[in-house]
Amino acid sequence: MKALGRAAAVAAAGTMLAGCGGGPGGSGGKISDGKVVLAVLNDQSAIYADLSGKNSVEAVKMAVADYKAKYGDKAVTEKIDVIAADHQNKPDIANSKAQELYDRQKADTIMDVPTSSAALAVANIAKTKKKVFLDIGAATTALEGANCNKYTFHYGYNTYMLAHGTGDTVTKDGAKNWYVVYPDYAFGQDMNKSFSAAVLGAGGKIVKSDPAPFPNDNFSTFLLKAPGLNPKPQVLGTMQAGGDLVNLVKQYNEYKLRDKGIGLAVGLMFLTDIHSLGADALAGTKFTDPWYWNADQGNRAWADKFLAKTGKRPTFAHAANYSAALQYLDAVQRAGTDKSDDVVKQLEGHKFEDVFAKNATIRAQDHLLLHDVALAQVKPSSEVKEPWDYEKVLKTIPADQAFQKPDPACKL
Repeated sequence: MKALGRAAAVAAAGTMLAGCGGGPGGSGGKISDGKVVLAVLNDQSAIYADLSGKNSVEAVKMAVADYKAKYGDKAVTEKIDVIAADHQNKPDIANSKAQELYDRQKADTIMDVPTSSAALAVANIAKTKKKVFLDIGAATTALEGANCNKYTFHYGYNTYMLAHGTGDTVTKDGAKNWYVVYPDYAFGQDMNKSFSAAVLGAGGKIVKSDPAPFPNDNFSTFLLKAPGLNPKPQVLGTMQAGGDLVNLVKQYNEYKLRDKGIGLAVGLMFLTDIHSLGADALAGTKFTDPWYWNADQGNRAWADKFLAKTGKRPTFAHAANYSAALQYLDAVQRAGTDKSDDVVKQLEGHKFEDVFAKNATIRAQDHLLLHDVALAQVKPSSEVKEPWDYEKVLKTIPADQAFQKPDPACKL
C-alpha cells in the first residue's frame, strides 16, 4: 500500500474544543498561547492506519471531552486543540513533521508515533525542543534505554513485554524450535533480539531468524524455506504488524504450514489484524495484548462510546492514546501550567488507574509506563459471539512482571 504524498501529510484536525469555563489559563498566562495543543503523529494512510491512524485522533478527542467533564470551570485551560499529521512510517518525515508540530503549530505534546525508527527520530526532536513526547505506537526498548530523555515517555507496550509474555509461554508449552521472521527496521530488530532472549531463556532454540523488507507484501521466500530448515521449526514466530502481518498470515495459510507441523506465534497483534483475516485464520494463536476491549465491563463501556463515534471497536493503541491524553491533561491540571518541565515532574512516578492502564506507574527512572497486561488467545469463529469479540484472555501478567528492569544505559 502506497502512502499519500507529503502535501497531504498534515491533516490538522483543527477542531477547537472549547473549555467549560474560565480556568486559570484564560487570564493568568500560565498556559502558553492561551491553549493546550495535543498533536497526534502517526500513520494515517498506510499499513498501520487501521490499528491506530485517524481513530487515535478520535480517542484523544474523547479524552479531552472527559477532561472537560471532570474539571468543568476549574479546568486549567479554557481551550484545547487536537491536531494530527501523517508520518507515513518514515523517520525523515516524522522528524520534519515533529518540528513543524512543535514550532509552527505550537504543540505542547506529540502522541502515538508508531514505527520505532520514526519514534526514535521524534524523541530526539522532543529532547532538542524540550517538549513532551508520549509514544504509544512504537515498541522499541531503546526509548527507555540508550535513547531515553527527560521529555520522552514510553506509554503502552514494548518488545520486552511482547516477547516475555508470548515467547516464554509458547516455548514452555512445548514449541522449542523457532524460526523467526522480522521486519528489517528498529522495531523488528528489537523484537528479534527480545524474542530470541525469551525463547532461549525458556529452554528453546532459534533455528534461524531472517530479516524481511519493510513494508512487504510477499513472504514466500521465507515461508517456503521453513519446512526445510534443520532442525525443522515447530513454530514460525512472525514479528510483523499491521498490514505486513495480515499479508504474512494469509500466505502462511496458503502454504499450509500448520499442516506441515509448523505452528504460528505472533509477536505483535492488534484487534484490527484479526478482524482483517477472520478469526479462523489465527484460531488458537497466543499473543500478549496490552489491553482488550471486552476484558471487563469498564473496558466495554468505553469501547461502546468509541464504537458510537467510529463504527469500530478499539485496539489497544486507541485506548492507550485516550489514556495518554487524559493523563497528560491531568498532569497539566496538577501543574497549573503546560510548561514542559513542570508537566514532566507531574508525570514522573505518577501512579494511577484508568480504562487502559491497571495498576499503573510511570517509572521515574526511565519514563516507561508499567501496567498489567494480558496473555490472550484467538478464538475460533465458532466461539465468537458478537462482532470484534475475537480474544480469550488466558491470564493477567502483573505490571511488575510484564516489563523489564530499568536499563543502566538510560540517563535522563
